[in-house]
Amino acid sequence: MKIAVGSDHGGVELKKEIKKYLVTEGHEVKDFGTNSTESCDYPDYALPVAEAVVAKEFDFGILICGTGIGIGIAANKVPGVRAALCSDTFSAHATREHNDANILTLGQRVVGPGLALDIVKTFLNTEFQGERHQNRIDKITEIEKKYYK
Repeated sequence: MKIAVGSDHGGVELKKEIKKYLVTEGHEVKDFGTNSTESCDYPDYALPVAEAVVAKEFDFGILICGTGIGIGIAANKVPGVRAALCSDTFSAHATREHNDANILTLGQRVVGPGLALDIVKTFLNTEFQGERHQNRIDKITEIEKKYYK
């Protein structure tokens, strides 16, 4: 798989661990930054990852900030993005199976590296179930069309 990753300063250390795991598993990874713990703004990293995922340049995106909240809010402003904040494996499984989430967001200050890697594994290895869930995704797309002109 091709995975786009990005973080602000609050997620850079966890991003390093996740990148190492992804490469070990044979995934192609592109890091959209940041690579510093110097304060920066998460929208600057959420946007290029979100745009690349929507453009189908990558299969999935993973975004990390201190809590995973802000970077996910920013990514979800891009039509076609379904970014989901997950702090447990059940949510990671459910958001792929039911919501066809295409970007995972994590909080470095919320989950440790061991749990984060389990969440990433679950997210990447769970297929979208489709069927009745597709109707809900279609409704989300209609909301985007209504407000993003």
